[in-house]
Amino acid sequence: MTTATVFEHEMLREIYQQPKALADTIERYAPNGKLATDVFQPVADALGSRSRLVIAASGSSRHAGLLAELIIEDLSGIQVDVEYASEYSYRSEKALTNTAVMVISQSGETADTLAALRKANGIGNETLAITNVDESTMEREATVSFPTIAGRERAIPATKSFTAQLLNLYLLALMSAVSRDGIDPNYTMDAAELKQRLAEVAALPGQIEAQLRGWEEAMHGVAYQYREAKNFLFLGRGIHYPIAREGALKLKESAYLHAEGYPSGELKHGPNALVAEGTPLVMIATVDHSDPDSIQRYEKVVQLMRDMRDQHASILAIANTGDETVASLADHTVYVAEMREPLLAICETIPLQLLSYWMAINNGIDVDHPRNLTKAVLAE
Repeated sequence: MTTATVFEHEMLREIYQQPKALADTIERYAPNGKLATDVFQPVADALGSRSRLVIAASGSSRHAGLLAELIIEDLSGIQVDVEYASEYSYRSEKALTNTAVMVISQSGETADTLAALRKANGIGNETLAITNVDESTMEREATVSFPTIAGRERAIPATKSFTAQLLNLYLLALMSAVSRDGIDPNYTMDAAELKQRLAEVAALPGQIEAQLRGWEEAMHGVAYQYREAKNFLFLGRGIHYPIAREGALKLKESAYLHAEGYPSGELKHGPNALVAEGTPLVMIATVDHSDPDSIQRYEKVVQLMRDMRDQHASILAIANTGDETVASLADHTVYVAEMREPLLAICETIPLQLLSYWMAINNGIDVDHPRNLTKAVLAE
């Protein structure tokens, strides 16, 4: 069994480094329960009064952008579009004016994302870069840099850099809500709500630290049970859909298994034909009981689980601690403590990383150096 200090692979080490990476992020950007003005004021200035933000990214970073789209729109009313960086560079410039553009890249050197940044700069857009490497090209060339504080990531599959991106983007969404207070009466966040949300953020690293060992043990066992599986479907609703996509991507790149991520409600619109013995469903079924919309999404997911049980599907569920309803419908259940939904998304990512890690180990794969992949894609 892996100990706290001895790791066979960098990927597992970096999964366990996530509480510290998140704590370092909080210390830099939200110390003492307040947003750091020196960082967020330039970001607010770059966004200005614009009502539209385009996010250009690839791979895991694009999944972070998809989550950001939902939380930024919900909290601030800013319209967000998420583009594949490789496609953005070839869009008509007429469609790209009068907007702020954010690029997200672990390395800060990804070729197609850098091309998107340069296109945005070239037509006069304000640009924001979220990267994890000091003095990267994107950091230097963007109008404003808002780096993650994850530390160097040696394994090719992104783990701590991805959850650090999610936290950066949640903090940016909170900043956007505060800075736009009064612009649109439908979107307000007073000081008391901001204080409460930042207190929840401050508690996050400790909550993850307390659950990590249990997640690893649970996914070690699940991976053994699914050791013969070659295809997986990952399902999530709302902000959990990007996490489902990220879980599928991790399984592809780490364990060389076919996996697809879908919105839960899309399963019956075609992908359900793939549901059969030997194709496990990984269903994200967490809920924030303080949010009526989250409850509604959860109830829909539970109903889908019932339908899938009737089809004799094998289900791995990510659920809230103590959720007996989900546990009764799933073959395997891995629990995360309940919290506000954007923070749930960060937490539920980590068990999926551990599933990918152990599936890769079962297949004898050098998980730190998957075939045909590099840490930074430097050519299109």
